[in-house]
Amino acid sequence: MAEIRERLVLVAGELHDLSGPEPEWPGGRQTLFHPPGSPLPHRADVDAVIPLVSQTVGEDQLAGLPSLRVVANYGVGYDNIDLVAAERAGVVVTNTPDVLTDATADLAMALLLAAARRLREGLDLARSGHWEGWHPTQLLGIGLGGRVLGILGAGRIGTATARRAAAFGMEVVYWNRSRSAAIESEVGGRRAGSLADLLSIADVVSVHLPLTPSTRHLLDGPALASMKSGAILVNTARGSIVDSSALAGALASGHLAAAGLDVFENEPEIQAELRTLSNCVVLPHLGSATREARQAMWDLAAANVRALLSGESALTPVRAGRD
Repeated sequence: MAEIRERLVLVAGELHDLSGPEPEWPGGRQTLFHPPGSPLPHRADVDAVIPLVSQTVGEDQLAGLPSLRVVANYGVGYDNIDLVAAERAGVVVTNTPDVLTDATADLAMALLLAAARRLREGLDLARSGHWEGWHPTQLLGIGLGGRVLGILGAGRIGTATARRAAAFGMEVVYWNRSRSAAIESEVGGRRAGSLADLLSIADVVSVHLPLTPSTRHLLDGPALASMKSGAILVNTARGSIVDSSALAGALASGHLAAAGLDVFENEPEIQAELRTLSNCVVLPHLGSATREARQAMWDLAAANVRALLSGESALTPVRAGRD
């Protein structure tokens, strides 16, 4: 008689503390925690995978998991997954929207404030031991009241950031493929006719777009050069939407006053110029890093797996062709 092997749910090892040691799955499936930093294994007994957004799930990985039914991405972004290959293999892909919206919007505002008020330089001075006391023109930043915030991508996080900026007295302009009734009705924001229009008028540009072929290096050298002199760039979306080398040049030249970055092109590597420029605030991808958000992300990813393995519909499916 052929041996009956137990069925598995493959979970990123970094999620152990959030999931608990023995999460329960339909049909008595067991959890296999995947070692951090290693490629996905080739196994025929895996029905579901819960990867981090840093874990590639492409055609090769899908081929090595022939029984796979669901990839429940632990994150709202899904550029780490080949959606076309997954659809072709009959694998459902899900993500974790909504539950990290407030946390990420909060961090976008934190970066905006840090960049506008030169907090990195202030911290360096305060810790240097060479501060000589209060001075009326020391580390002057810019106030936010009356300034124009340009939102690139008026989805959940972009809209939540717009609400926060409005509370600081900022005027909101957004660029999106469709109108945002929420931004227009709640904060009086208006839709820019084009990306070029937004970049030419915004004092602060905050990026909230998904990474797709059409948005990769959307903010390249010419786009950054078209921004207002003295403008600020904030990115909590995906690093590759911005040309890092071009951004470093714009900051070094003084064309851009400052930048606040939580994401980078080749994470965990951060380009040396961005790390060392005093007018660039850098964080290690902390957008959703609150206890509440990270736990809720696990709960939603796990709920998607349980639903699909029970024959129900996914709660938050992602489909090929969605931008």
